[in-house]
Amino acid sequence: MTELERKLGYTFHDPSLLEEALTHSSFSAHGKNNERLEFLGDSVLSIIVAEYLYARYPDLPEGELTRLRAALVCEQALFRFSGKIELGRYLRLGKGEELTGGRERPSMVADAFEALLAAIYLDGGMEPARAHVLRFIPKHLEPDGLRVLGDYKTALQELVQKNKEETVEYVVVDESGPDHNKVFCVEVRLNSNVIGRGTGRSKKQAEQNAAGEALSLMGYETR
Repeated sequence: MTELERKLGYTFHDPSLLEEALTHSSFSAHGKNNERLEFLGDSVLSIIVAEYLYARYPDLPEGELTRLRAALVCEQALFRFSGKIELGRYLRLGKGEELTGGRERPSMVADAFEALLAAIYLDGGMEPARAHVLRFIPKHLEPDGLRVLGDYKTALQELVQKNKEETVEYVVVDESGPDHNKVFCVEVRLNSNVIGRGTGRSKKQAEQNAAGEALSLMGYETR
């Protein structure tokens, strides 16, 4: 935990909050886990990002701000943010989750990111919580770049919808590995033509990665 605090640049006054934020429900059937902190962290994250976007882009309408916020707080974006501090390494998991790759599962790590944010908020207030979130937001991206920061499928769908005759579909073309640790390969197709391919430990993650590759090939910056 001391090592993680160094990466965060924040030292907890109440270390039990950090411990709780890192504890998945599978770790203990009776002790505290990070689900309640995750609930709070989701709201704290939303207000910090909304406030940032409101001040940073004074001319954008509400609909655009909403899409930008969604891109910055989606599961894939939080998973990438978490990777910068290797958050998955520090999670307290039950044996089953440990064996099935829980430390690398986007949904689990993203939830822990929100729980960690809530822990910082409760321990030190809004300022350190805000500083923690803003360190991950790329400040050089334009709004179109921010939009494809995390939710690649939504961004690709928005682009395709500009032409009503275009259709996008995701097709699983390969599965490998044992049932508890499968790897999926997905192609994203535009009018039956392959425009991207991605792999992941879930179909959802593979689809996101395929959409991300398609956006990159179309000239959009993805992070």
